[in-house]
Amino acid sequence: MSTMKSNQPHKEIEARPRSGWVMLPTVIVMLLGGIGLLIFAIVQLDEGQTSFGVVCLITAIVILITGIIFCSGFFTLQPNQARVLILFGDYKGTVKQDGFHWTNPFNRKLLLSLRLRNMEGEKLKVNDKRGNPIEIAAVIVWRVQETGQAMFDVDNYENYVKVQSESAVRHLANSFAYDHGEENEVTLRSGVDEVSLALQKELQARLGKAGVVVEEARITHLAYAPEIAQAMLRRQQAEAVIAARQKIVHGAVSMVDMALRELKEKQVVNLDDERKAAMVSNLLVVLCGEAEVSPVVNTGTLYT
Repeated sequence: MSTMKSNQPHKEIEARPRSGWVMLPTVIVMLLGGIGLLIFAIVQLDEGQTSFGVVCLITAIVILITGIIFCSGFFTLQPNQARVLILFGDYKGTVKQDGFHWTNPFNRKLLLSLRLRNMEGEKLKVNDKRGNPIEIAAVIVWRVQETGQAMFDVDNYENYVKVQSESAVRHLANSFAYDHGEENEVTLRSGVDEVSLALQKELQARLGKAGVVVEEARITHLAYAPEIAQAMLRRQQAEAVIAARQKIVHGAVSMVDMALRELKEKQVVNLDDERKAAMVSNLLVVLCGEAEVSPVVNTGTLYT
């Protein structure tokens, strides 16, 4: 039974401490009363009232000690801060309301920040879905929501967030290709929003065990590893040249087709198949060539 209990998540319990402003006058009265009674006890002992003086002296000491102990029960909270109360190893609850409070002075009052935090991860060298080595880094915005889980379900929640975030980024890089995916495939470069959402969901699944909420996760650095960066750059350049050539050829064919159709419809000149072939060849050279074309004046005919 004890093993099963220890494996259960520690859900947050709301604690309701007393107002510090209500308890402050009580503690001040105790301290002042104890000091006054102590002075009175000393006077009684000096006058020979030994029994009564000893009783007053003991009472004064008890009141002073109690007042001093009660002073340790005061604590303050700023907005988006929390105090986890522990009494002799037993979790008593969490105080989240900002202000001046007082609680059992024997409670341990552990301070936690509930504010948003940024964690910028280091550059990690991992393999993408296709096995290409890449460098990747991410920034994560997170905050503590369940203080009970953050304090008692993990050893150190800040270190837990750091280690699990690095593991999630590595797994993300292994799940997506860097670029040049198949049709409709999301890649690390092209699907920024989809990849960020996937990273946030995986982080939330991992960090939820520590009572942490992931508000946002974004990739801040993405590049090929240095050993293949030059080769990948040449591949990208070659693919860009091929894509550009395809557009140029497609445009040139469209222009040649338009030119032949216009000549025929307006009856500017009648061309047989051989003349059409020569015209198509010349136009494609002009339109697809990288260098400027020098015109050549033909004084003869295509048949001589």
